[in-house]
Amino acid sequence: MKVAVLGAGAIGAYVGAALHRAGADVHLIARGPHLAAMRQYGVRVRSPRGDFTAHPRATDDPGEVGPVDYVFLGLKANSYAACGPLIEPLLHETTAVVAAQNGIPWWYFHRHGGPYDGRRLESVDPAGAVSAVLAPERAVGCVVYAATELEQPGVVRHVEGTRFSVGEPGREVSARCLAFSEAMRAGGLKCPVEPDLRGDIWLKLLGNISFNPISALARATMRQMCLHGGTRQVIETMMTETLAVAAALGCEVGVSIERRLAGAERVGDHRTSTLQDLERGKPLELDVLLAAVVELAEITGVPVPTLRTVHALSDLLALRSAA
Repeated sequence: MKVAVLGAGAIGAYVGAALHRAGADVHLIARGPHLAAMRQYGVRVRSPRGDFTAHPRATDDPGEVGPVDYVFLGLKANSYAACGPLIEPLLHETTAVVAAQNGIPWWYFHRHGGPYDGRRLESVDPAGAVSAVLAPERAVGCVVYAATELEQPGVVRHVEGTRFSVGEPGREVSARCLAFSEAMRAGGLKCPVEPDLRGDIWLKLLGNISFNPISALARATMRQMCLHGGTRQVIETMMTETLAVAAALGCEVGVSIERRLAGAERVGDHRTSTLQDLERGKPLELDVLLAAVVELAEITGVPVPTLRTVHALSDLLALRSAA
């Protein structure tokens, strides 16, 4: 199995290191000091499950890699539309793109069925720019339940969680999903193949849609947000509104809000990816989290006043941080 990790940051390098341990032919695509460190020292993983170092190939030129069986997409969703020159050299006729994306993916309504089948969401696929680069037919959905941070170039701090759920937009259990799952599990990760991944998407989004923007607005960790009474109440309201949108689309999330909050609190003083991006001066990945659900609320007629308010505030933050 030949795998390219396009965007080998904290999550991408962690997955690439695990797949390399399993014997896959892994190529990490990165840049700058992080790439230089991985080339010289490998990917050094620091984890409560045990530290390890892996030495997959690393490059900044996808042309050196050539076509692969799987592209594990570790880029932020707001980079997808511009990634054509990077991903095209990696594709052959049957290459699968495993998109490890938070929020609502560009392929969400691909083979969805029902009245919204094939619908495009402007917030995640503006004017079809993402679909033009990443054909929905190639997409294998991936919901990440692992928390990692790039501690320094080439060093990934694994905080908690090893689950990477995968699934087909059309809900079948495919051979390509099963093969990828087997390789991930051989590398020490959990990788269930879900018959309908959309339930997992909403479960993960329940936390991301609330904790990520609030963490950036308040500069707060997971534990701090959970323990602050007023902030916790805002997060609960955001989660309630999100569940209402999911239900209107026929998706029921089988976890209570209280259980979701308890899980977040156990993570401790972890900074969300949005807060990490803000601190590093990187673009904030909020359209697929907040704007997409607000758009879905408009489509389904579900009132989401708190989501709209937080979206307005965090959108201004994103614009100011990009200026």
